[in-house]
Amino acid sequence: MHQQNQSLLDALNACIAACEHCATACLQEDDVKMMVRCISLDRDCADVCALTARLVARGSEHAEHLLRECAEICKACGDECEQHGAHMEHCRACAEACRRCEEACRQGVTA
Repeated sequence: MHQQNQSLLDALNACIAACEHCATACLQEDDVKMMVRCISLDRDCADVCALTARLVARGSEHAEHLLRECAEICKACGDECEQHGAHMEHCRACAEACRRCEEACRQGVTA
């Protein structure tokens, strides 16, 4: 089970790292208030991706349900980060990781 899900697990873990980095970098921006939604979504996305990765890795019967939720939160986080990506590299990188993870989760549901 683990080997066939390796690309999904890689996407989930990359998204966790990108979201955690983005949230930390957003907290260091001059106008942190402007970044509140981004930080909140980064944290939610990282947490949902982490739980999803654990359920996928163990082959849980609940993984499919969580993959759907994970794709949804990755889309929301990616949409938010894209709004800041033109002038914040950490948001651009996070949006890309979220898009890859969203797609991997959608494919995981149909697999």
